[in-house]
Amino acid sequence: MQIVRVDKVTKTYRELTALDGVSLVLEQDKIYGLLGRNGAGKTTLMSIMTAQGFATGGEVRVFGENPYENEKVLSRICFIRESQKYPDDFNAGHAFKSAALFYRNWDNALARQLAEDFQLPMKRRIKKLSRGQLSAVGVIIGLASRAELTFFDEPYLGLDAVARQLFYDRLLADYAEFPRTVVLSSHLIDEVANMLEHVIVIDKGRIILDDDAENIRGSAVVLAGRREAVESFAAGRPVLHREQIGALVSLTLDGALSPAERREAQDLGLDLGPVSLQQLVIRKTLDVGAAPGSGITPAPDPTAPSSTRTGASR
Repeated sequence: MQIVRVDKVTKTYRELTALDGVSLVLEQDKIYGLLGRNGAGKTTLMSIMTAQGFATGGEVRVFGENPYENEKVLSRICFIRESQKYPDDFNAGHAFKSAALFYRNWDNALARQLAEDFQLPMKRRIKKLSRGQLSAVGVIIGLASRAELTFFDEPYLGLDAVARQLFYDRLLADYAEFPRTVVLSSHLIDEVANMLEHVIVIDKGRIILDDDAENIRGSAVVLAGRREAVESFAAGRPVLHREQIGALVSLTLDGALSPAERREAQDLGLDLGPVSLQQLVIRKTLDVGAAPGSGITPAPDPTAPSSTRTGASR
């Protein structure tokens, strides 16, 4: 069931276009990855979906309604940001009590258990917490809220590797018991890749990839070998990235290869390798194509800026 529909949403700041005709759908009980470079428009898009920002054009419906100043809708949404703000005199306990008043599915026992897991000093004022401890406050609220629609806008970047893994483990465990729609915005793509059921990639304010993770896996391939054989095989195919050392060439090709094509590549003595989700996102959001004169077709650029766009917003 669809719980969010974004239809041709734009967001401009004077001469800056942060979102350029974005359309997408979020379904019930699924973990999404909202991925892209800094400045791509991720935070702007999430702010609009959670009614913390206003679109310049287009339409947003959450649980079938306009979310703006709609308490019935907003009480079902949790948006945790990296730069989450709290009153100066709050400690973690105060933050959790405030959250309990707002989120109707709040689980205080879970919040307390997570605070122990993250070794969070409950009585220390939030402004005295370390960056990692502050991040822990945010992710605990996001998990314990058990909101039907939960956004995590990289609040876990302040956590060390062990604490981040703890967050991923607790998220998956609680999601299995209490399914909801979760949107993770992250630069640590390889860390979250196996958790994602659906991937949305935004670049320069436009959606350039929106598909189930299973469909994306295997949607690109690394082809390596001697230049003549590589270029012969890859001629006319969309290329996301090219590297060359002497007579050896490595290409990242956009698109899955059929079994027959794989046999052909092997017969030519070429090596084939997978492309991780992180590398795929990097290749699709870098303006890199094939070298001039190679006879290889660069991948088409669906994010080519319009004449009115001079930049983008995160």
